[in-house]
Amino acid sequence: MKQFFATCPKGLESLLADELTGLGASDVRETVAGVHFKGELEQAYKACLWSRLASRIVLVLSEFAVKDDLDLYLGVHTLPWEQHFPATSSIAVDFTGTSPSIRNTQYGALKVKDAIVDRFQKRSNSRPDVDKKQPNVRILAHLGKGKVNITLDLSGSALHQRAYRQGTGEAPLKENLAVAMLLRSGWAGEPLLDPMCGSGTLLIEAAFIAADVAPGLNRPRWGFENWLGHDPALWQSLKMEAQVRAKRGLGRVGGKIIGRDSDERVLAKARANAKAAGVGHLIEFSVGDAVKLTNPLKGAPVVEGTAVGMLICNPPYGERLGEFPALIEVHQALGDALRREFQGWKVSILSASPELLSCLRLRADKQYRLFNGGIECQLRNYQIAVDSVASNKQVAEDFANRLKKNLKGLEKWASKEGVECYRLYDADLPEYNAAIDRYRDWLVVQEYAAPKDIPAQKTRQRLLDMVQAAIAVTGVDGEKVVLKVRERQEGKQQYQKLAEEKQRFEVSEYGAKLWVNLHDYLDTGLFLDHRITRRKLGEMAKGTRFLNLFAYTGSATVHAAIGGAKETTTVDMSRTYLNWAQDNMRLNGMTGRMHRFEQADCLQWLAEANPSGAADGQYDLIFIDPPTFSNSKRMEETFDVQRDHVKLLEHLKRLLAPEGTLVFSNNKRHFKMDMEAVAGLGLTVQNISKQTLPKDFERNPQIHNCWLIHHVKA
Repeated sequence: MKQFFATCPKGLESLLADELTGLGASDVRETVAGVHFKGELEQAYKACLWSRLASRIVLVLSEFAVKDDLDLYLGVHTLPWEQHFPATSSIAVDFTGTSPSIRNTQYGALKVKDAIVDRFQKRSNSRPDVDKKQPNVRILAHLGKGKVNITLDLSGSALHQRAYRQGTGEAPLKENLAVAMLLRSGWAGEPLLDPMCGSGTLLIEAAFIAADVAPGLNRPRWGFENWLGHDPALWQSLKMEAQVRAKRGLGRVGGKIIGRDSDERVLAKARANAKAAGVGHLIEFSVGDAVKLTNPLKGAPVVEGTAVGMLICNPPYGERLGEFPALIEVHQALGDALRREFQGWKVSILSASPELLSCLRLRADKQYRLFNGGIECQLRNYQIAVDSVASNKQVAEDFANRLKKNLKGLEKWASKEGVECYRLYDADLPEYNAAIDRYRDWLVVQEYAAPKDIPAQKTRQRLLDMVQAAIAVTGVDGEKVVLKVRERQEGKQQYQKLAEEKQRFEVSEYGAKLWVNLHDYLDTGLFLDHRITRRKLGEMAKGTRFLNLFAYTGSATVHAAIGGAKETTTVDMSRTYLNWAQDNMRLNGMTGRMHRFEQADCLQWLAEANPSGAADGQYDLIFIDPPTFSNSKRMEETFDVQRDHVKLLEHLKRLLAPEGTLVFSNNKRHFKMDMEAVAGLGLTVQNISKQTLPKDFERNPQIHNCWLIHHVKA
């Protein structure tokens, strides 16, 4: 008997051990990501041809102790390679594992290759060539715990490659994982539905099982074909037997196998794959949205204790946090459809996100740990009760009720005020610690950092519950919910980028049109708490020379220009935001030489005696909204608004016209104006924070503070 090893993805070991035992293997032993077994060559061939779970079948040639690279070389050199393949063969060596003397896998592979080539060179004065892409023979070496295993690959390409893929969706499911899902689901041949079938892998593998088709039957090439130990007659007999079984099975399969997907282009690939696999006639493909899922067997008799059918799928689970809102909506709708349409069905769903699975609001009977590549997933099995009804229970009910109350009070107010962007919720309830802002028909959910003593899983689940409830309460499409995570900080983080998606759209505020971008940056281009301040600037701006410092996207400049400012100067350190400010001005028809934009460090710009050649007292109206703290690399010094505001006002006084007005704002909580020092500068100060606090921020009166500052009149 020979020693073999079958590799597989983690989580499939016990299933593979059972499968190999069923194929006649003996001394079957599980290990991590694989199974050892013994048998004659027939068992190895059967494993290659019939295993639905293995990734590779390899023949174990030797195992020996290795202390250093010389031990590795000598151990490989002593093996009778000439008994396995001729010198005319091409070879490739795959090496895994490291040790203190063999520190990288390329070096390990090189030593194994050298040992093999040198043996052939000494014995026959000829040597095999190396072909890493498509060798005649592939040798695998694994180093671990002071030993190296040398094996010969009998499979060739990985066994999950069944030779039927004509095209795939964005994230194709590996064939052996699809089989594991089917086996763990408990599917026993009853009608099968995959409502998110993608390229059809699950359904094709199910058809193979139902029709008794060997998964390796149509593979064009095998690793053992150039091995000198290969028995062509034995292989042909096993292959002919498999062909006969497949012909019989394909003719007698009667159960329905149904696939749906919302993308017709992906379905076309699924049909092509099924046709290439020889099971196209066994699978019904049609366009269907999982959010609006209906039962294809509606009207079939429902008998307690007997499954009407099996629904199995691998829905998307999102690699980025921002993808979750739409996925929450999908999972919620899927759960509702299962209770409403699929009474008596078994359901099995694979996901890497337990939180998204919780949005189904179903109680799992069993769950299994599987791996999709390197991603740990859960496969949860459910039984939909015969008397199941769609759940009317509201997720995060306290939060949902508060959001409804806020929405009722703010929606009409916003419409009357002429604003399309406003805050709906700001951590009103401590356990739901987030801010929710509405931008026309979009929602932005910003999660604040949770206290360290609350488990991360709990805070994440609450966040997803909030999103789920917000979608239900507002009716906003899940695709139009943007999820962000930020820490509750003093000041703004307007220069932190999140992505490069460059998505923006136009909103309206008191007659001004402004661009917002909900995706590319942590902030959106519009600070909602400054809405009344901007309106006030517009009311004061007629006939003035207006200066906007730390201008961000220039929304205050837009209001001043609309209000009749005869000239404007907009200063910011970021070219990106200055371009944005110019776009905002163009959007409102405000162009021309009277509107200047300067990229500069505002503190340095102010400190100059005559910035841009300006004379003292040039500006009639100045708005400045500095950050709470900044240590930007572009700035020569750090800035702290509490520490440095007097110095800042000293510079601003020089630029302010005798009868001019300075509007000074910042977002530092508990900011204290140094009244004595400011008076010493010859300035008067009026706190207008309460008057500039919008209705939608009334719960958070410290969101910003705002001051009107003038020269002391002689």
